[in-house]
Amino acid sequence: MIRPIMKDIFFLNQKSEPATESDKQIAIDLLDTLKAHEEGCVGMAANMIGVKKCIIAVNMGFMNVAMFNPKIVKRSGKYETEEGCLSLTGVRKCTRYQEIEVEYQDMNWKKQRQKYTGWTAQIIQHEIDHCNGIVI
Repeated sequence: MIRPIMKDIFFLNQKSEPATESDKQIAIDLLDTLKAHEEGCVGMAANMIGVKKCIIAVNMGFMNVAMFNPKIVKRSGKYETEEGCLSLTGVRKCTRYQEIEVEYQDMNWKKQRQKYTGWTAQIIQHEIDHCNGIVI
């Protein structure tokens, strides 16, 4: 189900609660909503569709992937950039890392640990910030 985009900064600034296996439908809705906005959006966090759960959806180039409770466990290559957000107007400066390693649960609730670089790493960092109540 495609859900409306949350623009309430007070809501977006709140930290998300850990996701559970029963939150799978939220991830499906998140993936559907990301697909519906793919012309101007490459990632989303559940709070962007009004749900305070730690779930993100990321465009990996060839497909969209949902991650439950993602945590960055390693990072390197700090750099400054500018990003936009579907929940905000305009772009803002932020600090990101060129390489990250992320632990998360996948759609089958299996624990994953993956390395990401470049653009994909930047998207994941932006969405994890959303889960932590950090808006660029």
